[in-house]
Amino acid sequence: MQMNMLLCIVNFLVVNGIVTAGELSKRIEVSELAILRDVDTLSAAGIPGYTA
Repeated sequence: MQMNMLLCIVNFLVVNGIVTAGELSKRIEVSELAILRDVDTLSAAGIPGYTA
């Protein structure tokens, strides 16, 4: 499940460009905290990104 969520976030960002954590959380239907945690995980894996 975690890998699917990470890939979903990356795919969403590639397609849509810059979005807020709130916007992304509504679109993917998870909490903003989950988005922030997953973006940190992606950053630790070497995929650059930040949330606003």
